[in-house]
Amino acid sequence: MKVVLYARYSSDNQRDASIEDQLRACRDYADTQGWTIIDSYSDRAISGASLIRPGIQDLITDANSGRFQILLTEAMDRLSRDQEDIAGLFKRMSFAGVKIVTLSEGEINHLHIGPTGTMNALYLTELANKTRRGLRGRVELGKSGGGLCYGYDVVKQRDSHGEPICGERAINDEQAQIVRRIFRDYADGKSPKSIALSLNAEGHRGPLSGAWSPSTINGNRERGTGILNNELYIGRLVWNRLRYIKDPSAEKRVSRLNPESEWVLQDVPDLRIIEQDLWDAVKERQSKMTWSQKNRGSGVHPLNALQRPTHLLTGLIKCGCCGGGFSMISKHHLGCSTARNKGTCENRLTIRRDVLEKSVLNGLRTQMMDPALFKEFCDEFTREINRLRMEKGADLVALKSELPKINRELDKAIQAILDGVPGSRLKDRIGHLETRKAEIEERLAEAPFPAAFTASQHGGVVSSEDRVSSR
Repeated sequence: MKVVLYARYSSDNQRDASIEDQLRACRDYADTQGWTIIDSYSDRAISGASLIRPGIQDLITDANSGRFQILLTEAMDRLSRDQEDIAGLFKRMSFAGVKIVTLSEGEINHLHIGPTGTMNALYLTELANKTRRGLRGRVELGKSGGGLCYGYDVVKQRDSHGEPICGERAINDEQAQIVRRIFRDYADGKSPKSIALSLNAEGHRGPLSGAWSPSTINGNRERGTGILNNELYIGRLVWNRLRYIKDPSAEKRVSRLNPESEWVLQDVPDLRIIEQDLWDAVKERQSKMTWSQKNRGSGVHPLNALQRPTHLLTGLIKCGCCGGGFSMISKHHLGCSTARNKGTCENRLTIRRDVLEKSVLNGLRTQMMDPALFKEFCDEFTREINRLRMEKGADLVALKSELPKINRELDKAIQAILDGVPGSRLKDRIGHLETRKAEIEERLAEAPFPAAFTASQHGGVVSSEDRVSSR
């Protein structure tokens, strides 16, 4: 049997040797089983809360190509801690004919996916709750609750026992001068764009050593983001203003604004950079220059109606000099956004949108219609369609396998009634099983097993059903 190994450690266990320890244990187990190890995959210092990891993605690709029959890892939580992801991975491996075996749980089956996946998901939730409790206690002592904003340095100290003291910060005098300059310039009437251009032209590096941009300065008033909205500059620490949740469709974290009643406020006068009168002057100008949903109801931002519509190549055009995006800078012309918003690119050339679109379409027509390139497109398209159909087919197989289990449960319930168990105690259980059975039968009737796609010898893409009907 051909077997591959997988190992992972997350950011809460920053020990690179952990990978080798896991692989060594898996190799020893594979040797006892007489399996042939053909490859190993790993992800280092990456959380198991998502499948967007290079190692696991390579593993999935090779499984679909039939390279191996067994996936061996230390435990299920090495593959993923997300309940939905582990179920999806199990479904993909099952369809590819790959067994998942772990040193902790043995060969994984449907019974492992539910309880173990739930426990892993609960572990992540509990870990997050414990982390938040610790951060809140640190904030209430006036220390950092995570992250470092522009204008401050981390202070590394140790207590009497040699343990590190976390959360201490001190004002960075050089950056504090830039912060004061930004506030003064804005209060004097300069726009965030002009301030950013001036700072970049003088060689001042922004947060994370990047270039200054208007959004870095202006931010969002309600969310407290941006230089002009950071209340730490007036000696007020605000924590828990935002919460972060993972978007299941994009596998990325997105922020949500918490109610003000959940914010944690703490005065830290030693960290004040901006005087109160200057802060008030900036807030006064912001109230006149920027739109606030909090102060102006729940309506739509008035500038939304002025946004230009998307066009054929929206978001796909990059500057050949800096790699930044090209955007509409007038009604008909596109230009480098970095050159105009940050001033760090010297490409001031523009191009008409209709000319660019015509050029791209002509290139596709004359270059991409080459038979070899078109065949490659057809092959890739076929692989993706078949992957989606395999997943759908796996769903149908799972539904079909569930029907006999439901029938057995119904038979047991009926036998229990015949044996004298009061029917009232089994009524809800029988009703639930009957409802689930009807739901599965309806879904199976409406969703016939998908046929595979193949690419024709002429470069087109047709389904097996189409080929049969055309004969």
